[in-house]
Amino acid sequence: MTDADQATYEHTADTGQPTSNARLAILILLGAEIMFFAGLIGTFLVFRLGSVTWPPPSQADVRLPIGVTGINTIVLLFSGYTMIRVLLSARKDSQKELRRWLLVTGVLGVIFLVVQGSEWVRLVHHGFTLSSGVYGSIFYVLIGCHALHVLVAVVWELSVFAKALGGCYSIDRHVGVEICAIYWTFVVVLWPILYVMVYLV
Repeated sequence: MTDADQATYEHTADTGQPTSNARLAILILLGAEIMFFAGLIGTFLVFRLGSVTWPPPSQADVRLPIGVTGINTIVLLFSGYTMIRVLLSARKDSQKELRRWLLVTGVLGVIFLVVQGSEWVRLVHHGFTLSSGVYGSIFYVLIGCHALHVLVAVVWELSVFAKALGGCYSIDRHVGVEICAIYWTFVVVLWPILYVMVYLV
């Protein structure tokens, strides 16, 4: 995107004209992502509701890390709050606060991924793998796809942070921050649904 295009997008949003291409693109992407996860969740529910016992008897001894993942859920939810602060900082052109909240948000995202990864290593060590029947397959595909999306969000957010360090954003030019915040909010809002459905129900 050229500087002229960026300025046009910002002017379009500020004057109440049709949504910019960048915002429209992220909304289309999220529509596709919602359908993708709806399919995965639907598959999970088909097997979950179609089973007399869940988890299946062959995996009855598997203990998902409910407590640790619950705390990790709070970490990700808090990153949603810090991302809101990022957006507010960009809109009021507070460069120092923008960089600080971007850094905090990125760190929280990395913490979430590290904790998730460590718990998966523990589960694999105890014999619960992707090939552990339907239960293992659904767990790793569903939760793994979300983790992949969080990874993408973290990389994206850190690239926004790098641009913020270079002074690329201002009160009139922060579409990049906004679309990153929209995507981040999506992965944050999606996670509690998956946590309750997979870990608690």
